[in-house]
Amino acid sequence: MTDLKNLIKNKKAKIAVIGLGYVGLPLAVGFAEKGFSVLGLDSDKGKVGKVNKGQSYIKDISSSDLEKVVKKRKLSATTDKKILNKVNVIIICVPTPLDKHQQPNISALENSAKTISKFIKKNQLIILESTTYPGTTREVVLPILEKSGLKIGQDFFLVFSPERIDPGNKKYTVKNIPKVIGGITPQGSELASLLYKSFINKTVIVSSPEIAEMTKLLENIFRVVNISMIDELALLCDKMKIDIWEVIKAAKTKPYGFMPFYPGPGIGGHCIKVDPFYLSWKAKEYGFYARFIELAGQINSQMPHYVVTKTIFALNKSKKAINGSKILIWGVSYKKDIGDTRESAAYPIIHDLLRKGGKIEYFDPFVKEFKISAKGGSASGGNKQTLKSIKYTPEILKNYDCVLILAAHSEFDYNEVAQKSAIVVDTRNAIKSRIYKNVFRL
Repeated sequence: MTDLKNLIKNKKAKIAVIGLGYVGLPLAVGFAEKGFSVLGLDSDKGKVGKVNKGQSYIKDISSSDLEKVVKKRKLSATTDKKILNKVNVIIICVPTPLDKHQQPNISALENSAKTISKFIKKNQLIILESTTYPGTTREVVLPILEKSGLKIGQDFFLVFSPERIDPGNKKYTVKNIPKVIGGITPQGSELASLLYKSFINKTVIVSSPEIAEMTKLLENIFRVVNISMIDELALLCDKMKIDIWEVIKAAKTKPYGFMPFYPGPGIGGHCIKVDPFYLSWKAKEYGFYARFIELAGQINSQMPHYVVTKTIFALNKSKKAINGSKILIWGVSYKKDIGDTRESAAYPIIHDLLRKGGKIEYFDPFVKEFKISAKGGSASGGNKQTLKSIKYTPEILKNYDCVLILAAHSEFDYNEVAQKSAIVVDTRNAIKSRIYKNVFRL
């Protein structure tokens, strides 16, 4: 441990980051900027090529920052798994989605652990950042690594440290969000804390990986339950002809005991749409049913259907059927000012509108192409349809029967959108003024 500790302290430790996505690339750049030698490992040759050219594909990392560390030879990327035998620290940042049955799919994580087991050497620190259910680090990853013949705490160290990346957030970045660390052994936690402190302001060591795993899930469950609660209230307020947005604005004037959450077309992104259901799945192993999580999921799954129903209602007000109506989807990312479409509500909404005969186009300055499968989800192959973002000018709004705002990207005049559009269905309260009779809100 002493040798590895000194390597980290002197920034001589070589670091490998498996998975160069929204989590892995910012980490790799962060360590490289502090002088560590970093190797990024990814199966996507396109990502590897872009990293080595200093071309960022993630908004939170500028190409200029990436290019600097690449030119200094502090960061490079590869598809060659053998590099894992040449490093001192391995950080796993691979996707952990739900499968089609809404059960955890940790195959990418297991495959990463199996790969590491083939190339692991003594005195390595392995850190898992991919969100997962409590027990994964100890019950799944550790046994795979120990098949190498090496022993935890003696030959290598294993830690879980959950990612807390919020894509597009300029205030809170990987550098100033405290890092929670839970090691299988105290020595592992100590090493990981020393490593992360090289470029992250604060680390928080907890007593076990299970505590760290549950911490990440609690953060996301808190959000999904509260957002779904406000979604349900939005549905009720609509029936009661009460403006939920004004209600929230008034409630948040209370200086204690209230935190504002806002309704929307459906929860998107990996974290709050997916992660809570890792816990509800794991809970069944203990004969326990996480009813708040399941209920939140049910309410959230209704929101895209409700948005389509609201669009039909708005069109009917103008004596128009959805079949044949030209509808412009404004924003297909899961939230404003980013190009991330993971689990975006735009998928089921556009699918349903197309199925009902709507003529759909979309505008999103952050998403050039939007691929949708026949079943309404994101499409990577098979039966799919590819839409391309239109070139926007305010004058084109008159060409549509309805504008449906799903992501209210900044830097646009939404009063102008209201003025120039026949009908607007606003799921984000982008249009603040209540003077427009052609605007329909959640």
